[in-house]
Amino acid sequence: MAGQNQRLNVVPTVTMLGVMKARLIGATRGHALLKKKSDALTVQFRQILKKIVSTKESMGEVMKSSSFALTEVKYCAGENIKHIVLENVQNATLKVRSRQENIAGVKLPKFEYFSEGETKNDLTGLARGGQQVQACRAAYVKAIELLVELASLQTSFLTLDEAIKTTNRRVNALENVVKPRLENTITYIKGELDELEREDFFRLKKIQGYKKREIERQMASAKLFAEEKVAEEISLRKGISLSAVHNLLSQGSQKDDDIIF
Repeated sequence: MAGQNQRLNVVPTVTMLGVMKARLIGATRGHALLKKKSDALTVQFRQILKKIVSTKESMGEVMKSSSFALTEVKYCAGENIKHIVLENVQNATLKVRSRQENIAGVKLPKFEYFSEGETKNDLTGLARGGQQVQACRAAYVKAIELLVELASLQTSFLTLDEAIKTTNRRVNALENVVKPRLENTITYIKGELDELEREDFFRLKKIQGYKKREIERQMASAKLFAEEKVAEEISLRKGISLSAVHNLLSQGSQKDDDIIF
């Protein structure tokens, strides 16, 4: 049962042998391609992991400086500066758009920010810490840039992780299940075909032996028949010559008429 589970249940024919060989070639090529894909995804995965680590380290410094800049704004302009800034904002000037990047057949999402329009903060610079407000805005813009990059890297990281797991499962399935089954099936079909060939060879030898014995029997019968015919002809010839001799003797015993001149 274990041997049958390790091969496919097929009819051992030459046609099926060709089909199994073609499937094995396809499985081998697929295994090689998936292995290359897994290696390429692993390389990209490690690069993204390094970028995530460096971006998170930078993120800590940027968020710290942004929080410090906001504290400076509140100290210089007071707590009510938040309402003044919000009144000057009508629409978002920083927006995020997404695109896809293809790496070894895997589509990775990429996020990038872009500026659209300008922020009106003309009145925030009149003795209300406008310079600090601009510095705080620049610090938070840089923080948003890092946040968008980090979100893009982490999304790509998760997508690549799932793709690598799926690819590795397929590689292992082809290497440990599909290819061994096909190889065992091919070995089984070859063994059965060899056994059938040996049976056919044995059958042909038996038939040839039977035909040879039949030919010898026929030749012996023909030889015996020929010998009987020859013996019969000889006996017939001997019978004819004896009767002829007997007739001549019987004729010579008769008395011939006298001849008078």
